[in-house]
Amino acid sequence: MKFLFASDSFKGSLSSVEIVGILTEEAKRIFPECECSGVSVADGGEGTIEAVIDAMNGQIRTVLVHGPLMEETTADYGVFDGSHAVIEMAKASGLPMVPAEKRNPLNTTTYGTGELIKAALDEGYRKIAIAIGGSATNDGGMGAMTALGVKFLDKAGNQLTGYGKDLGEVDRIDVSGLHPAVKETEFTVMCDVTNPLTGQNGATYTFGKQKGGTPEILEQLEKDMKSYAGKLLELTGIDVDQIKGTGAAGGLGAALNVFLNANMKSGIETVLDLIQFDTLLKGVDLVVTGEGRMDWQSAFGKVPSGIGMRCKENGIPAVAIVGGMGDGAEKIYEYGIESITTTIQGAMPIEEAMERSVELYRGAAQRTFRMLRAGMSLNG
Repeated sequence: MKFLFASDSFKGSLSSVEIVGILTEEAKRIFPECECSGVSVADGGEGTIEAVIDAMNGQIRTVLVHGPLMEETTADYGVFDGSHAVIEMAKASGLPMVPAEKRNPLNTTTYGTGELIKAALDEGYRKIAIAIGGSATNDGGMGAMTALGVKFLDKAGNQLTGYGKDLGEVDRIDVSGLHPAVKETEFTVMCDVTNPLTGQNGATYTFGKQKGGTPEILEQLEKDMKSYAGKLLELTGIDVDQIKGTGAAGGLGAALNVFLNANMKSGIETVLDLIQFDTLLKGVDLVVTGEGRMDWQSAFGKVPSGIGMRCKENGIPAVAIVGGMGDGAEKIYEYGIESITTTIQGAMPIEEAMERSVELYRGAAQRTFRMLRAGMSLNG
């Protein structure tokens, strides 16, 4: 019997590595002769760098960057195989980096994300994956592209910094100084939203409020973003509103697509490709995956659905161990997951569940493997 363990972390309680350890112990308790392997997984959100670097025996790089308010700070990115780099924009331009009282999408920039990309390019990495969730920004990616050498100029020829408030000032875009390594680099954007750059479902109206935008600010930003989209069309002939995901991360998706020719791809699919997950499935009899809470959203770009579909394509059964279940969790059965086991068996305060996470997960793992053994006995 050969098992593969590939679970998302249970945020705030259990890491993917800890989960693999518990599953291995409990599997060997029930199946002493079994073979176990495990891999850290994430869906392109928080923890993606750590998961990929752990799985691929990579390294973390720490560089000086500018945060969302152009404050000096440090941010990490991951590297492996001498050619791959993995970047999370939230490390340099994330919403938690901005104090609640200072949140205003007019005053934030993705400049630091551009600095992370530049650092990876300068080090010679030519396959760069960028996770773009959790941003504090609505600058259309101007800040990031400025850090990479693009000049956004106003009518007087002055170079703009790349804040959200600069969007409406763009009169001309000069790409002659774009980092020369861009043309020889393969960029992948981990993005699970399909919002266009502008409109009611666009970057500003969909995500701007959570970044501190008042109705008046959002109205101004939307007007300016439309002007910016027009300038991109003039420069490249690309109508970014016709491309899914260009509204992600306050329009960073549009800039990455237009200026870096980046390929937009599901976060979990990107991670599974980076860690060569299909190769890990060879000879495996059962995969155990999971996440902290499973509900209807789990079927849309989350770890269990990504793992489940890869298993389904390879004819390998997969089961999930989760912290709790919400409405629509059963939809995951359509994505290759055969069963769901919860760690929590009754009413319990979340604080208690977090404190007892190891004990509760161990119990769920025991039940999962015992049910498997019982099923094997019934089948002869």
